[in-house]
Formats: sequence, structure tokens, C-alpha cells
Amino acid sequence: MVKPEIAELLEREAARIHCPEFVASDPVQFPRRFSTKADIEIAALLASHLAWGNRKMICRDIERLLGWMDNQPARWVAEGEFEAISDEQNVHRTFFGRNLKHLCRGLRKIYSKYGSLDEFCERSGAAASEAPAWSLAASLNAQMAAANGGRDDSRCLPLALESSALKRLNMALRWLVRKDLGVVDLGVWDSLRPSQLFIPLDVHVGNTSRALGLTSRKANDRRTAVEITERLRELRPEDPTWFDFALFGIGEEGGLVKREND
Repeated sequence: MVKPEIAELLEREAARIHCPEFVASDPVQFPRRFSTKADIEIAALLASHLAWGNRKMICRDIERLLGWMDNQPARWVAEGEFEAISDEQNVHRTFFGRNLKHLCRGLRKIYSKYGSLDEFCERSGAAASEAPAWSLAASLNAQMAAANGGRDDSRCLPLALESSALKRLNMALRWLVRKDLGVVDLGVWDSLRPSQLFIPLDVHVGNTSRALGLTSRKANDRRTAVEITERLRELRPEDPTWFDFALFGIGEEGGLVKREND
């Protein structure tokens, strides 16, 4: 059970951070620039994929990537323009052109057959799974491998799905699935419901969750993401990732430390 005072803190902090001002410094700003579903989906998947490390560097590199696409991600993928990128071109940190091309070949295959990632999620069976993100990741990995001569690439999506927290894919799904009237998230998907989402587990969210007693596990892995989400579902069964705003914000801003010192 989540303690009442912790529940109150989470609700208050989520409401504080869940605002349009949050968007300006967060990678969610990039899919929000687009109006067509395919552009939104591809921008969300790529932006979330680059969302690790320093936030200014993340946003800089996503901006540059979209610039390579002439800010037309769906057309860029459909027409195979990604093939012109050098294999050695650095995209973001340890993600290079060869990894980007691997991912985009898979996306091109998916869009040519299903028309949208939303439809692919439904048709792949992920929407009926108890763990949709992990089921979807397995299907995406299979599509990418099929489009790349049977080769896998762990730089695109983790391959050890039994242990990975899938932070970046869970982040993209939060953007695509949560329906918050466009305040932050876009809610353009119909295949999944917000109640099916899992918390995007990073260092900040993990540390804050431990400090608040939402988990006692030390590893930021799949089991921990599931455990934290189960605690959050006690508070908002239909929308547990609403609290992502609170957990990330408190962790990044050092809110718990500040309160302890007040």
C-alpha cells in the first residue's frame, strides 16, 4: 500500500509538472510539432530513443536528426532517404548512422504493410498482452531483423527483454497513448489504453521511487518497472503513468533532498 502522505505528494508534484511549460525542455516537444499520425509516431519513437543523457544534448541531437529529415519523418522513412546517412555518422552518443538505418528499415517495412505503428501494435498482439511494451518490442525487433538480413541490433531496442525496463519505449508509449487533452502527451493511439502503460524507469525515477517506498529493488530493470507501476495503479488504476511527471521531476530537481533539508 502507498502511504497517504506519499500519495498526496505524488499527486501534488504530478499536477505541478504536468503543464505546457514542461514541454519546452522535454523531448516530447518533438512529436508535438507534427499533425499526421505517421509523423507523430516516428518522431516519438526516434525522440524517445535518443532520450538518454544530458537533456540539452538530447534535444540538440533530436533537432539535428529531424533537420536531416527536412522535418518530414514519415516521408523520409517511406522513401528510404535514411540510406544516404553514413554508417559512421554519430547520431547521439553511442547511436550511429548504421543503427539509425537498421531501425528505419524496420519502420519502413512496418509502414508499408500496416500503415501505422498503432495498427502494428494491434495486429502484432501486443495490445492483448499483459505487458504490451515488451510484447511490442519483441515484434519490432523481429521486423527490424527481417528488414536487415536477419541481423539484430541492441542499439535500436534491447534484446534482453526479460530483464530490460524498456525505459525509452515506455516513454514513447506514454506520449502516444495517454489522453490528457494535449497538455503534454498526445494520445493519438487507439490500440492501447493508458491503464496498460508502464512507468518509464530511469535513474531519477528509480531513486525517487526507492526513497518514497514504492520499491525496495536496487536494479532499474523490468521487475522494478512492473513493481513501481503496480504501486502507482493503486492510486490511479486507469492512468498510472500520470505519476511519471512527479517521479521524474522530484528526482531531477532534487525535490526530496530539498524537503528533507527544509
